[in-house]
Amino acid sequence: MGKYFGTDGFRGEAGVNLTVEHAFRVGRYVGYHYGKDHKAKVVIGKDTRRSGDMFEYALVAGLTASGADVYLLHVTPTPSVAYVVRQDGFDCGIMITASHNPFYDNGIKIINGQGYKLEADVELLIEDYIDGNIDEVPYARRENIGKTVDYSEGRKRYIDYLTGLTTCSCKGMKVGLDLANGSATTIAKEVFDALGAETYVISNEPDGLNINTDCGSTHMERLQKLVVDEKLDVGFAYDGDADRCLAVDHEGKLVEGDHIMYLCGKYMKEHGELANDTVVTTVMSNLGLYKALDELNIRYEKTAVGDKYVHENMMANGHVIGGENSGHVIFMKHATTGDGVLTSLKVMEVMIDSKKSLSELASGMKVYPQRLVNVRVTDKKDAQADPEVQAKVAEVAKLLGEEGRILVRESGTEPLVRVMVEAKTDELCIEYTDAVVETLQNRGYVL
Repeated sequence: MGKYFGTDGFRGEAGVNLTVEHAFRVGRYVGYHYGKDHKAKVVIGKDTRRSGDMFEYALVAGLTASGADVYLLHVTPTPSVAYVVRQDGFDCGIMITASHNPFYDNGIKIINGQGYKLEADVELLIEDYIDGNIDEVPYARRENIGKTVDYSEGRKRYIDYLTGLTTCSCKGMKVGLDLANGSATTIAKEVFDALGAETYVISNEPDGLNINTDCGSTHMERLQKLVVDEKLDVGFAYDGDADRCLAVDHEGKLVEGDHIMYLCGKYMKEHGELANDTVVTTVMSNLGLYKALDELNIRYEKTAVGDKYVHENMMANGHVIGGENSGHVIFMKHATTGDGVLTSLKVMEVMIDSKKSLSELASGMKVYPQRLVNVRVTDKKDAQADPEVQAKVAEVAKLLGEEGRILVRESGTEPLVRVMVEAKTDELCIEYTDAVVETLQNRGYVL
């Protein structure tokens, strides 16, 4: 990771460690970088948070000042930007979002011309430009100054693309959607309505401040209640930029990303669509997923945490499905990034084609008790490298043996150390995570 760009772009609190000056300079360098031998074309999308307009205008100013033409999708999911970039020949795309973070955070994700996350070497050049470590780039003049174009049609074509992927009709299905007051508000209901579903929607009134607030994939309670109260067949919840999806079965039980990878991977293998008979996960996936895949003779690979690393593994090895328990699931045949609405359509396809409820489909995977504690620390690298902390982690790992595991890692976007334990019982999970957190406290790292 660089100074500004982490595993998921340049993220920070708007006006604090992510400012309009940062956005302007990102735009200036991106416009220059892609416009060296032709007039650059860049497409921009954003989620619904208050600071989105501010950063959009700053990026547009920087890009057009460097000579790039800028096309605006307005409020739209991250995967739609990736889709439009690769379909319409843009040099790159930019998504303004902080994903599942609170409204006061924001971020700048840059997507290259193939629809993938920007190469690390280009990110480093942008960082050097932000910090004044490379020469100032020239301003465009006269007719070379860039223009801005409304490109809402790109979002509409993305909706058509999603509806065209689904071969099964959703007619007769009662579906609940929690749109997190975010990017999904512009597309999700329209997609499900077009497929014939009877759609019930919550968290569909963004005001710039309520994105992810007690709703969406990080707060499933309201959707669970909606599904039970209205007797729905299934419910889906997205995050702020709609690249994640979690589900709720008809009984109101949570179905997370690991369950989704399990049931979709199983379905794909049964239909001869699971390339290499492999599912790609991160190290944070539940032990129960691996045991369930073993029973199906499906192989799996583990990457570092972050859909970026999942995607890199899939690209390198020709795998077609992978993701994270948080709901980032990549269906490589159809998308280059996690896509929440696409994921929900894939789950619907399995349900409808198999004529089984989501509860039945997910029942083949037993979830091991797991506890994740996010510890805010003074220095996440020093905290992890501390000898006493490492010794405590090793001690817990030995006690767990093959009936559990411990994982301690730093957040890619926040000053956190994440301590995760899986074990036979909830009590053991609590005991062992508390032991590591206590060691971090005793060593003076906890804020």
